[in-house]
Formats: sequence, structure tokens, C-alpha cells
Amino acid sequence: MKKIIHIAGLLIFIISHFSCREPEIEPIFEDQEKMTIYDYMIDNEEKYSSFLSILKAGGIDKTLSAYNPDGLGYTLFLPNNDAVNSFIEESDRYATLDDLLNDAAYVSALGRYHVVNLGIDANDFPFGALPEYTLSDDYLTVGFVVETDTAYYKINNQAPVIQPNIELSNGFIHVINRTLIPITFTTYDWLEQNQGYSIFREAVDLTGMKEKLDINLKAEAIDVRPSTLLIEHDSVFNKHQVFSLDDLISLISPDNQDYTDILNPLYNFVAYHVLVESIFLDDFMNIATNYTTYSEIPVLIDGRGLDIVINKGKEIFDTIIQTPDTTVINYIGFYYDESNVLTQSGVIHFIDRIMKQQRPTRAIQTYEFYNEPLFSEFREEIGEYIIEDSSALQVIKYSGADLFFVKDEESSPAWSDDYLYMNGDFSISYTIPKIVQGMYTVFLRADAFSQLNAVIEVYIDGKKLGGLIDLATGGSSSDPFDDKELGDINFLKYEEHTVEIQSLIPGRFVWDHIRFEPI
Repeated sequence: MKKIIHIAGLLIFIISHFSCREPEIEPIFEDQEKMTIYDYMIDNEEKYSSFLSILKAGGIDKTLSAYNPDGLGYTLFLPNNDAVNSFIEESDRYATLDDLLNDAAYVSALGRYHVVNLGIDANDFPFGALPEYTLSDDYLTVGFVVETDTAYYKINNQAPVIQPNIELSNGFIHVINRTLIPITFTTYDWLEQNQGYSIFREAVDLTGMKEKLDINLKAEAIDVRPSTLLIEHDSVFNKHQVFSLDDLISLISPDNQDYTDILNPLYNFVAYHVLVESIFLDDFMNIATNYTTYSEIPVLIDGRGLDIVINKGKEIFDTIIQTPDTTVINYIGFYYDESNVLTQSGVIHFIDRIMKQQRPTRAIQTYEFYNEPLFSEFREEIGEYIIEDSSALQVIKYSGADLFFVKDEESSPAWSDDYLYMNGDFSISYTIPKIVQGMYTVFLRADAFSQLNAVIEVYIDGKKLGGLIDLATGGSSSDPFDDKELGDINFLKYEEHTVEIQSLIPGRFVWDHIRFEPI
């Protein structure tokens, strides 16, 4: 299995020094410093005339001739003429470029899908979703493909970047040799369209898990959370002598035929593959923690090493003897190049061994309100958002003072650059996701560098934890946040728990997160 590349600079080195496919990047002339993205396409119309026509038909050509009103620039993933021609040739809807341009709604969406509302240098590409939406309100993902004599970025697992980092006055162009196709399928649709995953898809049907995977997050009036699917190809099952759904049933649930029962082993096998929230590969990096699944137990994923691994040490899959060394394969890995597949329901990753449920291991759990769906909308743009309708919240309850969600600048000392804010006499509770039973030390991270801050008490499941917490001491001018140790707690069951915080002396309360560290 290929090793994941953690440092983007290494990839850039490989691309620039060893790639035999990449064309040389065009030199940046002084005049280009004043040239907009639109100007560049006009100056190179012989290469990009087709997509320029698409932008004009969609009404966003002038957008790319101006500066982003937010002052953040734009990023255009620019298909060359060959890429647009291939898109039309492979289409069953359009025979010519004119046919495409005459479809006003689609051509508008297509153009906007290629423009990210932020200027992004390729050196800052993540191994996952780009940090800002496109003008069509979609995310794009970036993969790093490393082959024997070449390496390159690949957008949405669809389009290789053949010429990165054309820097212009209002952003960046990255030239691609395939036209990006907007995501119009759910995770379940993807399973149906890719027959190499028939065993798992049939298990999804049998257990009734389709409803979790057949969701369009962009549809109006749907209050649901995205998901992350970890899935094995049929060939992975075949290596373990599983050639059909019946074989999988014999392996996982031979004695229980009530497959839609949430206690059924096959149901839990499928549900264990579905993580709550969209989690991209780069989100797994540098941490080891339990991720909530739709089964009755979480899955442990460790991204602290060279590889991202699942359930390390839980099962021995293979032993490789190469004198004088012996390598024990006791983890499940990812197929990195193929993963980070976006759908309307979330994201799909591909794994290299059958992932059975394993007894969960306690791990550090940090909860930052990501399981509150309303806050996902607020995280899209920097700002201070008052909660106008408390009934819109699912896991947060509060009374007394107003509640604000704050999305801060990237330089913020707050984790993930966001926090909750209240000021006055208040009470707030947060129902955290399920956590593996056992003993934990609990830490509350909050602003502790203002005499205007409150004195608080903390309760978990109705029981007071620790003494009074004075939030006027502990922080600093460079980092006002402080980790307040609340005490130890013993969770007896794998279940959700409620953290309640009350002001004893009214004042400011800036809440970053709550953390549980195993003892």
C-alpha cells in the first residue's frame, strides 16, 4: 500500500524534479501581476476558448475579471480545450459545445463549480476538501497521486492538475486536463453505479442502512448530518473467501436473520462502516481517536504515523517473513489515491481489509460542537452568529444570556477557529456523542484572561464535577484560552452524556471545547 505524503512540500519537490508528464510551468511576467484571471484566459484564448465560452454563457466571466469582494481572491480550476472536448464527447446530453452553451442552467452551474471562493496556492492544498466552497456552494477535494516517475494533484478524483500556480492579481489558476463534473449522486447512488462493491451494497439493502447513505445534503428542508463511508471492494472480500452476500452473512451473522434489527451482527457490521459527519483523509492526520459510527460502538482511527490505520492491534491479518525481519500486519489501511470521493451525502474512503467490529479502545476525545448541525452552516464564513431560535439546536440547550457561535480568523488561538460565547447569568448544556466507558480526566477549554469572565460550575449527567471554576485567571495575552482540569469521572456505559455549565457569578463565557483523557 502506498504511503501517505504528509508534507506537501515533498510532493512539490517530486513533481518539479521527477515528473515526466508535467509540462513546465509558464514563467510569471511582471505584467501578469496586474493581469486578472479573466485577462489571462483572454491572452491565452487559443488554449482555453471553450471554457471561456462556458464562463461567459454562465455569466461569471466578469466575476473573474474583478477582485473578490471579501478580499480573498479566487481559484479557477481551468480545463483546457481538450478537456472540454473530451467532456462533450463522453456526454450523453450534448453533441457539441453549442448544445452545452444553450443549456443555461447547467452551464451556469458547471462554470461556478470550477471556481473556489478563495485564492489557494497549490502549496497549501490539503489532502482532503479545500477550505472554501465553490461559487456553486460545493466542496472540491484534492488528492496527491504519486507514481513511479511522476506525482501530481488530482481534483475530486477526476481531474489531474497539469499546470499549477498561475498566480494573478485576483487569485490563482490551476490548469486541469479533465473537466470537473458536478456531484449529483448520493453515497448510495455511487454504490449502485459501481458494481465492484456489490457485496457491501447488497448488505446495505438487506439491513436497511440505505436511508443513511441515500441523502442529498443540498436538498431543502432536510435536517440531517453528513456521513463518511469506509468500504471494501469485492476483491477485498474475495481475499477472505467472501464471494457473495450469503458468504458475508455466514461470516458475520450466521445465527440471526433479523437483519434490520439494530442489535443484529450484520446490521452492526454495515453501520460500523458509516461514520457520523464528513471526515476527509487530512482530518484523520496527527490524531488518534474514536469516531462515532451508526453501530453501537465507535471505530478507532490513528493518523499519527506515516500511515492512517484503523483498529491497530485488534486483529492480525498477515505475517510477512523476510529474513531477518518479520512484519505483522495488525491494522486496516486506506487506499489513499482512490479515497476522498465526494457525494451529496458526504465522503467515501476505501479500505484494504474486512473491517469487523472490534472492542473499542478508550482514546482522547475532544468535543467542539461538531454534532450540532446548525453550527456547520456558521463555520462556512467568518462572523459572529446569534442563535435566534433555540429550538433549531439539537444537542445544545441554554437559558439566560444570548448564545453566539463565533467563527474566527485562522490565526485565532481557539481550536478550529471557533467557539461559543455568552455574557451574563446563564446555563448551557451540551449532549456529547457516545464515549467508550471507563475513567477519564475532564478538561474544559475556555477564555480565562478577562476580569469580566464568569465563575462557573460544571455538571456531567446531573452530577457536579470539581469545584468552582474562576475564568478570570489562567490565560495570557497571546492565548486567552486555558485548559481547566475539572476532575475525574467514570463512565459505566457506552452512551451519550450531557455536560451542563452554570454561571455562579455572571459574566463572559467563551467556550472552546471539552476534552476527556483516559486514565
